[in-house]
Amino acid sequence: MDTHSVYPLKLRNRNSINYTYVIVDHTTRQLAIIDPAWELAKIESTMHMLNGHLTTILLTHSHNDHVNLVHRLLEKYNPQVYLSHKEIHYYNFACENLHPFEDNDVIMLGDTSVSCMLTPGHTYGSSCFLISNDLFTGDTVFIEGCGLCDTVGGDPDKMFHSIQRIKSTIKPEVQIFPGHSYGKDPGYTLEYLLRHNIYFQFINKEHFINFRMRKGQKNLFNFC
Repeated sequence: MDTHSVYPLKLRNRNSINYTYVIVDHTTRQLAIIDPAWELAKIESTMHMLNGHLTTILLTHSHNDHVNLVHRLLEKYNPQVYLSHKEIHYYNFACENLHPFEDNDVIMLGDTSVSCMLTPGHTYGSSCFLISNDLFTGDTVFIEGCGLCDTVGGDPDKMFHSIQRIKSTIKPEVQIFPGHSYGKDPGYTLEYLLRHNIYFQFINKEHFINFRMRKGQKNLFNFC
């Protein structure tokens, strides 16, 4: 029996659209927010609806569109904030109540276990969070593709290995909850990505890198 529920929130700021996720632990009503962005009122409305108390913020990486509400939430609710050690030190990210985590660390949200999985490639210390059969992937993996690798600290070589790790360690029935959608709603299974996401088809690293970094892409998010 699952110890938690997931509430996806589609939030926007002009042309930027992100998915933020509110996780509630059934036993304690403790809440975690993954990558809080843009619309505080919608997040707070969900928290109120769930009758929970915010104890935890989980950050997949430190790009502004994934962290821009951290300080406001800290001021109002004083939660604990978790970000990978590599991401913190590479980008000098700082905030109150900040806790660095390492690969394979486990964070507890009440009775709910959150496993931290380091998946660099989009940024130097990007991470995913595995909660039972739900994987929160930030900008590492989308339903339709994978994240950009030409940002500061990005690396297509590392992205290839991160995707191979997801392929080899995550069960096919696990649902994928990314930071953005480019046509498909969050919640498709990894099995779907294994069949339909082009970046999961590559087994040769050089072929992957050449394709992800190819010239003349009409749109960086037109993954094919």
